[in-house]
Amino acid sequence: AAGVDRINHNLNTSEAYHPEICTTHTFQDRLATIRHARTAGLEICSGGIVGMGESDEDLIDLALALREVKPDSIPINTLHPASGTPMEHCAPLTPQRCLKALCLFRLLHPRTEIRIAGGREHNLRSLQPLALYPADSVFVNGYLTTPGQPAAEVWRMIEDLGFEIQVDAVPTKQGVPASEPVAGLHS
Repeated sequence: AAGVDRINHNLNTSEAYHPEICTTHTFQDRLATIRHARTAGLEICSGGIVGMGESDEDLIDLALALREVKPDSIPINTLHPASGTPMEHCAPLTPQRCLKALCLFRLLHPRTEIRIAGGREHNLRSLQPLALYPADSVFVNGYLTTPGQPAAEVWRMIEDLGFEIQVDAVPTKQGVPASEPVAGLHS
């Protein structure tokens, strides 16, 4: 059946830090949108972006706020600053900070799908494989503003770690599975 069954609406950061990154709406507005979507029967995908100048406490507060909305999955993006944007001068992330953030979300959300999202190739660099231990899934082939690692390379990395790839068929309008299946990790 056609329709929408999931919405992605990231909280992005903590309520305290939100005014530093957004002036068009409040953190409470974002929470209300998620609550309305849940009430409408939609699955919720909501996470954040690490590396926008937030403190460790802000990351903890974001993870705790997500516990309140109980998303079905949590994408963790790591900022890949783009020239000409308000975030272009943010301090670069270390792979270790990215891994710690993923572990924080795993610890506070033990039964929720943690998804490694935008910026992973740029920020995790050679430590990308380690991120697959606290995470359940990974985005491939590109993001909103940056290209991503080709699916074949990601699959090789997953298999090299000894994980099995669970493939969920993604139907197209014709009912034929899409050429790029969604991969989940299982050990």
